[in-house]
Amino acid sequence: MPRHTDNLEVIHAAYRAFRTRDLEALLEALDPEIEWVHPLGMAEFGLGGTKSGHAGVKQFLARVPLVLGGMRLEPQEFIESGDRVVVFGVRQVTSVTGHTETLDFIHSWTLRDGRAVRMEDVFDTVLFHRLIRAEGPTVDELVDDLVASAAA
Repeated sequence: MPRHTDNLEVIHAAYRAFRTRDLEALLEALDPEIEWVHPLGMAEFGLGGTKSGHAGVKQFLARVPLVLGGMRLEPQEFIESGDRVVVFGVRQVTSVTGHTETLDFIHSWTLRDGRAVRMEDVFDTVLFHRLIRAEGPTVDELVDDLVASAAA
């Protein structure tokens, strides 16, 4: 991959690689020393904190299917500012029991020399925990309860 690739194209290529499960294409978009950051609230599932380098990304991605039944990212908005690309989107997350929810995410990517050097995933870990554990109300039920209490 050329070193001076447009930052947005690099990030679009990363999401294409996620969608097609093409690990080599994903790693091509990532600097070999990338910082891969997820909320510490996911640590109990082996998915929290900072993973370093291609090896750390591979370790993280290998852990996901042990915790979730499936996940599909749907990036919706890309905002570029200098070496940063921020992506707002939703992910369809399926628990190991087969229950699927749509959860929001924000990905903050930092790029240098045509590759991502940092990716930080920001999301509601409480909703993720409920889905992983298949406990408590669904997102729709939480929204319905909130609307009902606001109307009361």
